[in-house]
Amino acid sequence: MPTNYRITRQHRTASGKRKILSEIVTERIRNLIVDERLKTGDRLPTEHELARRFGVSRICVREATKALGFLGIIRSRPRRGLVVGKVDLGRVTQYLGFHLALGDYPLVQLLEARAVVETGALPYTLRRIKSERSLYETLRKKARLTEQTIDPDLYIERDVAFHRALLEASGIEALVVFNDLLEIFFLRFRESVLAGQLRKGSRTHRKILDALKAGDCGRAQALLRAHIAYHKGALSGGSHRVPAGNR
Repeated sequence: MPTNYRITRQHRTASGKRKILSEIVTERIRNLIVDERLKTGDRLPTEHELARRFGVSRICVREATKALGFLGIIRSRPRRGLVVGKVDLGRVTQYLGFHLALGDYPLVQLLEARAVVETGALPYTLRRIKSERSLYETLRKKARLTEQTIDPDLYIERDVAFHRALLEASGIEALVVFNDLLEIFFLRFRESVLAGQLRKGSRTHRKILDALKAGDCGRAQALLRAHIAYHKGALSGGSHRVPAGNR
């Protein structure tokens, strides 16, 4: 039996607050793509058909398709109409970053999320390092740059570059995008980094790479976890939060 996508008054108030109609239409189109297992390049129903199916005006459908088009989820093609697009992960990151920036999130919590992402990626990074020697050399160069840095602002930028390169080496693009989202916030806390932390962080980078070179993923994960926990401990005393009003 075909899925009923028609929007009712109950759908508009199901969350306890009234939703903007175009937002509900956006959700319905996403659900339609998933439910019908549409792939990149597959055609979607016309605006007229979507409006009829959802029980809304074509204006609402047009607003929803514009929002989805911004993220690359759908595209409008001459003589083909609406088709499923390839998601622009960079734009998704910007979009999510904006919404997260409107919140008030503890930096410690974001550091914990970073630990989960980065340690989980290390087995994949190790696998690629074993087959591609140049990856290790690239990471080692990034680590040396942080070791040579004494300026806190520059250190943070190079530290971000090292951790991003570590994730890129895993070959999992989605994790890199998620990490970029988290880094939006870490760059705001340069003033929290002290000279002693710079030296300790640089040494840990080297130890993580030494463990990967030796094929010891468990040790690399433990070192990375401790590295992030060290910064978390340094920040937790000040109860740092992502500032909702200081942007």
